[in-house]
Amino acid sequence: MEILIVEDEVEIAQLIQLYLEKEGFSCRQCRDGLSAIQVFQELPPDLIILDLMIPGLDGLEVCARIRQQPSCSDPYILMLTAKGEEIDRIIGLSTGADDYVVKPFSPKELVARVRALLRRTLRHGKHSQIYRTPHFVINLEQHSARRIVSTNQSAPLDLTTLEFELLATFMSEPGRVWNRTQLIDKLWGSDFYGDERVVDTHIARLRKKIEPDPANPTFVKTVIGAGYKFEDPII
Repeated sequence: MEILIVEDEVEIAQLIQLYLEKEGFSCRQCRDGLSAIQVFQELPPDLIILDLMIPGLDGLEVCARIRQQPSCSDPYILMLTAKGEEIDRIIGLSTGADDYVVKPFSPKELVARVRALLRRTLRHGKHSQIYRTPHFVINLEQHSARRIVSTNQSAPLDLTTLEFELLATFMSEPGRVWNRTQLIDKLWGSDFYGDERVVDTHIARLRKKIEPDPANPTFVKTVIGAGYKFEDPII
């Protein structure tokens, strides 16, 4: 697995690389946003550890540009943020970050978060499965999601990796109520250390992309006091 570390503080970048290489990962480093974009285009990694405050383009802009790249590569992005940053803002913006770690952090925690993200790739890579509902089709093998427009027409959905997996999870069991803990275990794994509210943020982002009216969801519904469920009525 290839990991790109985008961090302008040399000591932190070297510490991250040291711990990741001990775990068998292959790492590269760059110090600014423009270099990160260039390295990604030349040799896309499986995962990017991206500091929020870097020279040139900041982490949010880098994240957004990577998600907009016309490439079949769709790396996980783990954002590094300084203590005191508004986490909901960082994750909530439509930039495509999959997770975040707050500085100062434990290197062992960061490695665990990296493993949790990459474990999802390994797990889904073993299955060839298609989920269909009246308005959506998801192909796990091809990592594609489409909205059914009419009987003979569909349109691709521009989802981040985590949004794709969230929708796939819902479509795997329509009508099931998922609480935050269950969704975290399904998408991040048992190594998750963050705030459970990150689930709400990703749900909101997914709704903006699939709902006719995100404020009054048709497909991903809130079950008060319980969690979320997916329904796809014929309308």
